Formats: sequence, C-alpha cells, structure tokens
Amino acid sequence: MRAQVVYESMFGNTAAVAEAVATGLRPSFEVTVSSVAEAANHPAPQVDLLVVGGPTHAFGLSRTVTRRDAADRTDDPVEIEIGIREWLDAALPVQASRSAAAFGTKIARPPWLPGSAAKGIAKRLRHLGYHLAVPPADFLVEDMTGPLGPGELRRATEWTARLSAATPRQTNGR
Repeated sequence: MRAQVVYESMFGNTAAVAEAVATGLRPSFEVTVSSVAEAANHPAPQVDLLVVGGPTHAFGLSRTVTRRDAADRTDDPVEIEIGIREWLDAALPVQASRSAAAFGTKIARPPWLPGSAAKGIAKRLRHLGYHLAVPPADFLVEDMTGPLGPGELRRATEWTARLSAATPRQTNGR
C-alpha cells in the first residue's frame, strides 16, 4: 500500500505534523512526504491514501496574500506562489475508491476562533472524489509562528493510527 503526505507549512509546524503522520503510517504504508511546492512540480504517484495538511490562515486555507504576510514574519524561505488551495483546485478527479485524510494547524487561542484549513481541505478532497477515511483534524500551535502545543505530535500519531486502521486494504495484489 502506498501513501502520500502533502503539506503546506510556513513556520515548520505543519511540516512537523506531516512528518509525524508519515511516521505513523510507515508500519502499514510505503510513504512519500512532500511540500505542496514539490508536489506541484512532480506528477502525483498512484497512491492508496492521500493525506493533505495545511495551516489555517484567515479562517481557512491560505491564499497568496496570507502567505506573503506569513513570509514577512520569518527569515526562512517561504513558498508563496502555491498553497494547498491552489494545488487541490488544479487536481484532477479520482476514482471514488481512493481514500484521503485532511489535517490542519491553527492557533490554540482564543479557543472560540472559527475556521479550519482541515475542513477546507476535506471539502476539496471530497469534491475530487476521495473518500475521507477519518474526519479532518486540527492540531494546535501556541502562536502564529508556533511552536506546536504540548502533546500535539502525540495527538497526530493517535489520529494517524485511526487513519491507518480505517483505510481499506487493497485485495488486488497492489
């Protein structure tokens, strides 16, 4: 079984969750992990499970303007031309038998703050024909630039265990 984890990350928090997800999937899947910029430049491999994650910006998926704002807050290079929104909007539909999952990162406070990149990703994945193996999950960061909240990587591993268990196994020898 093959899985691909594609993520968008501005400050490294979503990338850390993506790596934790990949680690959790490796006992059951051959896993490829790539940033959205890498995924946009290479044809998508045929996978049994696609996991997509991104940061919550302005109550949803990032846009060019929100990525530019994030880039102004760090000295590290940040991809601003393509994000998960654009990548999924350009993706081709898939067979309904393909499984997917969505995760996002968002600021932990204030706790009532609405919006979720994970929910936006899930909506786009369903629109493309994917079956969501588990409900979308949000992982919390302490502040805009991070770090991840206490226990969030452990929570990501637990979510991945549920995801792995819920993904149908191929019976056709693949």
